Amino acid sequence: MSIPAAEFEERRQRLLEHVRGAGLTGYVLFGADYIQYFTGFWFLSNERPVVYAENVGGESTIFVPEFETERARAEAAFERIDAYAEYPGLEHPMRLFARVLADLGIERAVGADQDGYPGILGYKGPPLSEVTGASVTPLGDVIESMMARKSENELELIRESGRWCAHAHRLLQEYTRPGVTEAEASLRAAQETTLAMLAELGDVGGLSSSAGVSAGYRGQIGVRSSWAHAVAHAIEFRAGDMLVSETSAPIWGYNAELERGMVIGPPTDEQRRLFGHVVAAQEAAFAAIRPGATCADVDGAVMRYFEDNDLLEYWRQHTGHGIGLRNHEAPFLDLGDNTVLQPGMVFTVEPGLYDSALGGFRHSDTVVVTEHGMQTLTDYPRDIDSLTLPLD
Repeated sequence: MSIPAAEFEERRQRLLEHVRGAGLTGYVLFGADYIQYFTGFWFLSNERPVVYAENVGGESTIFVPEFETERARAEAAFERIDAYAEYPGLEHPMRLFARVLADLGIERAVGADQDGYPGILGYKGPPLSEVTGASVTPLGDVIESMMARKSENELELIRESGRWCAHAHRLLQEYTRPGVTEAEASLRAAQETTLAMLAELGDVGGLSSSAGVSAGYRGQIGVRSSWAHAVAHAIEFRAGDMLVSETSAPIWGYNAELERGMVIGPPTDEQRRLFGHVVAAQEAAFAAIRPGATCADVDGAVMRYFEDNDLLEYWRQHTGHGIGLRNHEAPFLDLGDNTVLQPGMVFTVEPGLYDSALGGFRHSDTVVVTEHGMQTLTDYPRDIDSLTLPLD
């Protein structure tokens, strides 16, 4: 289960068509996610540049630090590999890369995701335009537009991710009890699900020694669950806590998102009330998702529901975001995003209500826009009775 080589080739051809049409001599990719999207090559992105380039004739290279050449040759199918000794080295890698581009005939007018390697983990270096003397045309918007509409292969990976998110969430619920800490429940559910996933599927691509399925709360426990983006602490669960969970399960880099609001012990009337509104707001978003509608239309449907039910004081964030190779992708289900929905676009749908004195209420499901509406790629109960945790 992975993206076939023919699909990577088709993606590169589509990008080349744009590059040729723009009168450019070739394109350059610095972003790790973009290189993975167009080539399937997995690597650890750090201060050492890894760069992919292809000229308008279809000749290409991957430019890597020397110690990556053997692995790149064994785990990918690049027709050419160019290498540099080390960063920063006696001669900067970007100046060496300029000579590689000249050899490929990529000069004068070049397309690139950005004008040089990004300044991550202390990296410093000259821009692409400086070392080549070429004009650099940004390609980021074109690439993001391509990535926004998922293929059937991509959807299958996201759907499989959703299945393992649900597996992890069931274990997370089982292990979350008063007196247990977030770390204990989260690490146990994540490890058991990761091992089960690998046992069933085998290689799911690109997992580092510390990566795999994740399941937890990211500190969204008790009143902290009203902080939409909290961070984890050594928090012990208590009776009455509102919880907002999060799970992910990368399958060849692709992710679904499954989150649920939960409560430990019998819910109060107010918890039931806000919980019910969150489910209804999510339904309002689902009903608005269809081809031809805009991202703003979806967020607008949720905002109207909140306004009609006197809930705007509990609003904190927009309805959702794109998802796929990255946990957050464009476009965004936001009043300010007028992107037209098209079949194949995948979004999280996660309208939430946040009461500073009580806690947060949020479900997140991953959906795909279809020819006639939408389909949910995650499957997990949303009713409060299923998401009420026992006290022992």
